[in-house]
Parts: sequence; C-alpha cells; structure tokens
Amino acid sequence: MTHPLVIVPGIGGSGPEHWQSRWEAALPGTVRIAPGSWDEPDLSDWVAAIERAVASTPARPVLVAHSLGCLAVAHWAVETDAASARIAGAFLVAPPDPAGPEFPSAAVAGGFTLPLGPLGIPATVLASSDDPYAELAWSAAAAAGWGAGFIDLGARGHVNAASGLGEWPEGLQLLEDAATTARRAAGPPAA
Repeated sequence: MTHPLVIVPGIGGSGPEHWQSRWEAALPGTVRIAPGSWDEPDLSDWVAAIERAVASTPARPVLVAHSLGCLAVAHWAVETDAASARIAGAFLVAPPDPAGPEFPSAAVAGGFTLPLGPLGIPATVLASSDDPYAELAWSAAAAAGWGAGFIDLGARGHVNAASGLGEWPEGLQLLEDAATTARRAAGPPAA
C-alpha cells in the first residue's frame, strides 16, 4: 500500500479471523482505532479514536472501516475540518442501516446515525446483496448521498469473519484499485 491504513472495525473490534485483523497483521504501518467503548459503542468516543489514529500516522492514511465503523468514519468526515486534506481516502465495507430491523440497540443508544450529505473525502462503499444489516439498495443510496463510489460484492453476508473471506485478497485488490482511483482524482502532488 502507498498509504498507511487505519482500521475502523464495528462493534467488538473485529476478532482475529476477521479480514481487517488479518490485514492489520500483514500490512506494516497499519493502526487500529482504540475507543474505550467497543461493546457499548459511543459515537463521540469512536470519532475521537479515529482522530487519534489519523494523527498518529506518518502520512495521510486510508480509513478501512467495517459495519458500524463506516458510520463512525462518515461522522468523522463531516465533523472534521479539512478531513479530505488529512486522509487519502475511505474504504467503507458493509455499512449498516440505522433504521433497519437488525441495527444494534447499543449503537442507537450510543448516538450512531446516518450522516446525510457528501462526506467530502474520496470514499468507496462496498456492500453485499445478502447483508442482514442493510439492503443493497439502501447501501447504494447511502453511497450516492455520501458522494462515494459503490461496489456490489454479490452475496457475502455481512462481509465479516462469518462470511469465510479469510485474508480477503479480492478486498485488498479492491482497496488498491480505490486508492489508485482516488490518487488520480486528486491530481499530482503539490510542489
């Protein structure tokens, strides 16, 4: 990867079999957010954890979010001045629908909502056609509203460890492709 990665998991922090944990172990310079509220998520705690992680990287990172982490990244992007100048992009995998029947009550209590409007950062949303936490049409509409690209992954469940993706090499290639597209859109670096 050209840029360091900041891993932004969902509730529970993504266990050792999750592709995020495998990428973190395999890719030097990768950092994971460290909120104090993994299991009882608090939005302000997670946004602050993203801020700390971004500030800790030696170069502009790519935020790699899964599930509830996608909503945290979206909030961070809309609440942070000059967010686009601080990160290289965001890779948002399987964002959950806060109005959906499976959305965790702990996340509702913690203030997690769907930020509306463009995120103002280069972003790609990836979604599964059989995700129990969001219908594909909702995911596509969220991506469009955020001004993000959209990739339909087909039937991959919640795109987590239970989906049996292992190290998810296809996802890593999609991340590389999204980062290349973001670099091209940004143009040459300032002299």
